[in-house]
Amino acid sequence: MNISTILKWISGGLEAFWGIPFIGGVIILSYAWLPLAVMFILHIVTLMFSVHDKKKIHGSILGIITSCIGWIPIVGMIMHIITAVFLLIDAYKSSQITGFEEN
Repeated sequence: MNISTILKWISGGLEAFWGIPFIGGVIILSYAWLPLAVMFILHIVTLMFSVHDKKKIHGSILGIITSCIGWIPIVGMIMHIITAVFLLIDAYKSSQITGFEEN
């Protein structure tokens, strides 16, 4: 499995967690939006590895946008969920393709 795929699983899982109504928002607020900055950096790193591995980059770009507007209460929650879906589907497809090529 490529590093970009592993990073997509991690960032997609975290985005899904931040998208949980109330819980994700409370944690983000309690840490003064620091999780959004961490996610911004994680999405940039994932984007760089995806470009290097010639994988899809749309989930990482959407994650960068989500990290920038995630502080808006309802919009942020919806964007976190959408980003999680994109990243997790892309990671799943990359895992299937990579696994198929190894056999």
